Amino acid sequence: MTSGDPRRTGVAALLARHRPLDDEAAGHLRVIREHVAAAAYPFDRSGFAPGHLTASGFVADPGGERVLMILHGTIGAWLQPGGHVDPGDDGPAAAAIREVEEETGVLGIVPIGEGLLDVDVHRHPGKPGREPPHLHLDLRFGFRAGTEDLAPTDEVDEARWVPFSRLGDLGVDRSVTRAAGALARLVRPGSP
Repeated sequence: MTSGDPRRTGVAALLARHRPLDDEAAGHLRVIREHVAAAAYPFDRSGFAPGHLTASGFVADPGGERVLMILHGTIGAWLQPGGHVDPGDDGPAAAAIREVEEETGVLGIVPIGEGLLDVDVHRHPGKPGREPPHLHLDLRFGFRAGTEDLAPTDEVDEARWVPFSRLGDLGVDRSVTRAAGALARLVRPGSP
């Protein structure tokens, strides 16, 4: 492990404790562990080869029946809220909470479960003239909201609470349904 970001030790421990949800997530976990071990600054948002760590939150409503989704303005797809880990963030879980609050206005967010909910590696299209396409190595956390009130910012096109059983209506990909399913099992024991 090279010197660099002091948060790396905490992230490495978080990854060591994580049990992937399926074989695909196990592959993502290997890629993320290798990145954390090799990169001096694994959260550096200007690290484009291959990419950098991000943090996101799968958030259940207070009643545990719905999950918070955003229509991402740049990508044009329904996703969980999340984004980059800033230098002032006290680790990726804190960054995920900050991103949820900033993007959706939801408050009173508390962690559910221990550690990571899921991990995912996906290609970000980049921003023409500003950043090339690169990987987001996403650390995903499970939360419950203290309120249902939404006040989305201009960072997102729309935010809404979606019943777990209706996520398919939004055309989300398997990585979203995998993590949302894990969240549903945490907030509603006995869920499939």
